[in-house]
Amino acid sequence: MNIKTGLILVFGLATTLGTASVQADWEPQKPIQIMVGFAPGGGTDQTARLIASAAQELFPVPLNVVNRPGASGTLAAELVANAEPDGYTLLVAGGSESTSVPNHMETGYRLDDFRGVVRVNREHMVIVSNAGGELDSIDAVVDYAKDHPGELVYASSGPAGILHSAFLVFEQQAGINMKHVPYQGGSPSLSALLGNHVDLAIITPGDAASQVEAGNVNALATTSDTAEQLPDVPSLTELGYNVNLENMKGLVVPADTPDEVVAYLEARFTQAMESDAFKTLAERGNITPGYLSGEAFHQSMTDMSSSIRNALNSNERAGSNEQVN
Repeated sequence: MNIKTGLILVFGLATTLGTASVQADWEPQKPIQIMVGFAPGGGTDQTARLIASAAQELFPVPLNVVNRPGASGTLAAELVANAEPDGYTLLVAGGSESTSVPNHMETGYRLDDFRGVVRVNREHMVIVSNAGGELDSIDAVVDYAKDHPGELVYASSGPAGILHSAFLVFEQQAGINMKHVPYQGGSPSLSALLGNHVDLAIITPGDAASQVEAGNVNALATTSDTAEQLPDVPSLTELGYNVNLENMKGLVVPADTPDEVVAYLEARFTQAMESDAFKTLAERGNITPGYLSGEAFHQSMTDMSSSIRNALNSNERAGSNEQVN
């Protein structure tokens, strides 16, 4: 073998080995932490435990759900945003901590500090009013608000959260101004509505359906598309208002996580969502599956965040968004 032929063979072998190294599949070698920014038992925690349980048999290492509650989920979000991008630290994201809170206040992270892995579920949001009152439709709400600026009062589960932001985007799109009263959770805000302390609130479709059946509330509109539990309730978009917000839950990793790591995680969590075990557990937990690929999930969060940011900027310029504390 002459020198030229030998060099060609050596170069070809090195190239082959290099390509194999780049294409080699990543596989976890230690437990994976799924961070939850809220206390055990809530919706975000339930989503984490659902997907971890359904996917565990597909992973060679434990999937550990870790609760780090505080500051509307931003403590856990900041921790994951600043974690090593090695595939061992994930966050349940897609709700207030990702799409809403960072637009209202300074946080130690931005949405672009994350990369989507998979969307697990989605939760519609429904605007409701007290049954028997004159606010029995979105048109009635808008007409009253235009005739009485700043008089209508709406409740949310807390300032800067996704429910608060949904009202802000609606206000911007409808050209109206209402007052915001934040409560510490969805149940207190619904109680405030039923007690006639506020005029409007946003609740889940399941709660809305039961309250409508009990004759307590009017379900006026959803803030995204039609909810399965309330097929006759229109969306705000159908009524002419460009509002598309919902409380999504999925998994994200730090933005610099390598492609092969994200591909490994996405493939296995997607496979888990296709399993009978996942579907059974989701049904038992009253969780609505809402699969999206990691890329599509991130784009959906980005679109929601942009609409909230635009609404905040518009309301600030108009001098609206009056809040009662």
